[in-house]
Amino acid sequence: MIKFHPTPELIEQFVTGILAPAESLMVSAHCDMCKYCRDLVDTKTAEFAFDHLELESAAASYDPQFDMMLANITQQPAAEPRDRARVNTLEQEALSTTIELDGKTFELPKSLHRLVQKKGNWSSLVGKLWQAPVDLGYDGVANFIYMEKGGTVPEHTHRGSELTLVINGEFSDGMNQYDSGDFIYMNGDHTHAPKSDAPEGCLVFSIVDQPLHFTSGIARLLNPFSHLFFR
Repeated sequence: MIKFHPTPELIEQFVTGILAPAESLMVSAHCDMCKYCRDLVDTKTAEFAFDHLELESAAASYDPQFDMMLANITQQPAAEPRDRARVNTLEQEALSTTIELDGKTFELPKSLHRLVQKKGNWSSLVGKLWQAPVDLGYDGVANFIYMEKGGTVPEHTHRGSELTLVINGEFSDGMNQYDSGDFIYMNGDHTHAPKSDAPEGCLVFSIVDQPLHFTSGIARLLNPFSHLFFR
């Protein structure tokens, strides 16, 4: 069951279109998996549209030329949508909705489908971890990360922020237990050590804006190279 959601402030900013691209992508992907937040976004969008239209209507003045132009447009024959529909169908057919690792197939939320073609190869990391980088095309380092059963990320905090969406499976981090669909936000105020004990392991999608800072044991020796650990 999904327990962790974007804050009301993030939802509000998502609806009004002022979120940074990375945050907007993560909120959208979470909403693909979470009916509660999807319904909340629909409600907030309707409220925002109504308020916006009210303001425009109050500010608008009657323009007879605009009315004539609108009448002319509505009298034109409708454009034939068949070609556009065919292009859309071909685009959907070419768009993969899953990623694979070691014989396992994972279905992605709709908002992440376009990233399948931008995913790099899987690489094995320490602690039963696998990582596949994703080229977002904008600021933020993104990865699909898979933790096998017993896999763990060394204890760390964050120089910046970390956004994580659980796509499949479960993991804990010493702070909470997370399940598929959970939306997780971490910053320098948080120190955690993600680990999955689920038989199927756990797949997450993560975006960081600064390298991690390892805080425990021998992993601290990795700090000068942490920008390479999750590149």
